[in-house]
Amino acid sequence: MPISEARVATAHASRYLQQLCKHWSHKFTVDFTAERGMIDFGDGRAAALAADGEGLTLRATVPEGGDVDRFEAVIADHIKRFAFREELAFDWRKLGD
Repeated sequence: MPISEARVATAHASRYLQQLCKHWSHKFTVDFTAERGMIDFGDGRAAALAADGEGLTLRATVPEGGDVDRFEAVIADHIKRFAFREELAFDWRKLGD
């Protein structure tokens, strides 16, 4: 199961985490607090989020054979829309490689 992770430096990590979780809660199973979030997309894809005072950690999981690069882009694009006032850098790295 491919997994990748990104750490995004921002002072607004909790805000973006909550916005993303609320945004997708209308279509998917979502559980979140101000510090942690989990979005289950139901087809083997999931996004885990963790916010602290320094930034936002994102973990993307896709099923074997899934397009992890596309899933990373979808997550990043949504967060960038919420963070239009600041430039965020997403440096995704594959875990377990």
